[in-house]
Amino acid sequence: MQSDDLELLVENLGAQCLLNGYQLVIAESCTGGMICSAITQVSGCSQWFTQGFITYSNQSKIDLLGVSEDSLARYGAVSQQVANEMACGAVRRSQGSLSLSITGIAGPSGGTKIKPVGTVFFSVCDKKKLLLEHKAYFEGTRKEIREKGLLFALNTLLKLTL
Repeated sequence: MQSDDLELLVENLGAQCLLNGYQLVIAESCTGGMICSAITQVSGCSQWFTQGFITYSNQSKIDLLGVSEDSLARYGAVSQQVANEMACGAVRRSQGSLSLSITGIAGPSGGTKIKPVGTVFFSVCDKKKLLLEHKAYFEGTRKEIREKGLLFALNTLLKLTL
């Protein structure tokens, strides 16, 4: 995706957040800040984007987002359960009213038969409930998987705010 297209996508997301009164918060693992970076490239995003959490390690997920140690042990960091806890924790621990989380395996190592490279989980939450749970499989290089996660996240948020 061209940077102009990405900027237009974020501008549209921002307009929808403003229209709906959302304060967006992002909790990222496998994208390591790419979503927040794309958002903050757009002037005026501070009107609708409150903060981002980059929680790459399990401990940071526990400390910053309140993900339970039991969930990490039982389901693994790359799981729908942990994505859900990340999204809900991001809303609870910020001034945000709408959150998206992403956790996945970008590769090229780290994949298993059950969770191959390219497995990515998303969750979207507002102050009241989970709005979306999604498991995706993205193919490509580490860079391509992370970029596909970024685009899926932004497009998903835009659709949910329309």
